[in-house]
Amino acid sequence: MKILFIYCKEFGYTPTVKTVENAPDNSASEQYRNVQVAFIHVEQEDIERYKEVEKKLVKNLKWICGKNQAKEIVLHSFAHLSESKADPEFTEPFFNNVEERMKNAGYDVYQTPFGYFLDLQIDAPGFSLARVFKKI
Repeated sequence: MKILFIYCKEFGYTPTVKTVENAPDNSASEQYRNVQVAFIHVEQEDIERYKEVEKKLVKNLKWICGKNQAKEIVLHSFAHLSESKADPEFTEPFFNNVEERMKNAGYDVYQTPFGYFLDLQIDAPGFSLARVFKKI
């Protein structure tokens, strides 16, 4: 798994192109302010060690939110950080599990529409922990 964390003063998206055939239709735009965004690339090899990867992802999300004093998180499936890619049938439920764990820990958690390319609006400040890359 590879993750690009970007803290955003403003983050927004609009679904544009459906990439997963059975994804529900979605054209709703969303906007967030002062939010931690996680661009998450789930790799094929993560399937074998999903419990370990899920635990480490949740730990890293809590860490970066603590550093950036964020209580709101957007999880974004971003399959552009590696050549290896897990199947959507694994990735979508994985994201749902992570969302549930983070909500149970007291965070407000949102997901971008799974199975879509999105137009993104990102306003990210320029401090050291505003952008962090992690490999799990």
